[in-house]
Amino acid sequence: MAWSTRELADLAGTSVRAVRHYHHVGLLAEPQRRANGYKQYGVAHLVRVLRIKRLADLGFTLPQIAELGDADQHPRDALRGLDAHLARTLDRLQDARSEIQQILQQAAPTDIPPALAARIRDTDVSDADRALLIVLTRVLGLAVVTDFVDTLRGLPPSPAATAFDQLPADADDATRHELATRLLPRSRTLRVMLPRLRSATDGLSAAANRTVDVAARDLYNPAQFDVLRRVELLLRSRPGPIRIPQVGVAKGSDRVTGATPLGLTVPQRHGVHSGVITAVAPSRTPGRP
Repeated sequence: MAWSTRELADLAGTSVRAVRHYHHVGLLAEPQRRANGYKQYGVAHLVRVLRIKRLADLGFTLPQIAELGDADQHPRDALRGLDAHLARTLDRLQDARSEIQQILQQAAPTDIPPALAARIRDTDVSDADRALLIVLTRVLGLAVVTDFVDTLRGLPPSPAATAFDQLPADADDATRHELATRLLPRSRTLRVMLPRLRSATDGLSAAANRTVDVAARDLYNPAQFDVLRRVELLLRSRPGPIRIPQVGVAKGSDRVTGATPLGLTVPQRHGVHSGVITAVAPSRTPGRP
């Protein structure tokens, strides 16, 4: 008894295209051909295709099936490995379902983790601060960022922080200097209150530091970023009783070459503050000319 490619595919519950692909990748041996050139498949081919299909349905990839060979043996190690992989997949899917449920319950946006969305849901977080918080969850980890937001909950509103949020890009030099001076006390306080954030940023790679630096420069206008720079300079020149991490200063200028802004507090409703603060300024972070 011999079958054509179409008949073999129908018997195995697959497609002609799949059978041809099995040939192409070396999973299925080529059959003999009739005098007219058409392929003729036998029982061995059908059994092989059924095995390939069965293993694929279980979750094996075609390269993995190829590694198992043609012998009809019990692939104990391969099955155990696949089972462990599927268990991890199920865990990820369950986590995804749980997150989807939280998003639905909170009517939260999909671009921010639910745990963070819940903390800033009833606040007036600016678009820039929100975007930067999302970046920070990727760089510092969700736990560190949520701790940061939780810490900010206990701080009173700051008129200076509000002024920073509303600072126009063309603010004059005097306005920038005055605002940086007003922000200095809160910046000092946050450096002390956020040791976990400082610890996390201490271990960042140069690439991660640059990611935060680029994000902040992109999201805040030039005047706001200049105020952040000035706050760093003031922290260095007026350290007070608090130990401030060292930052580099370009020779012949007052430009901070190591300051990586991780935000500036902006008061929101219910005592919640958005933004990022310069809790740590790693010296390896490249400055911007």
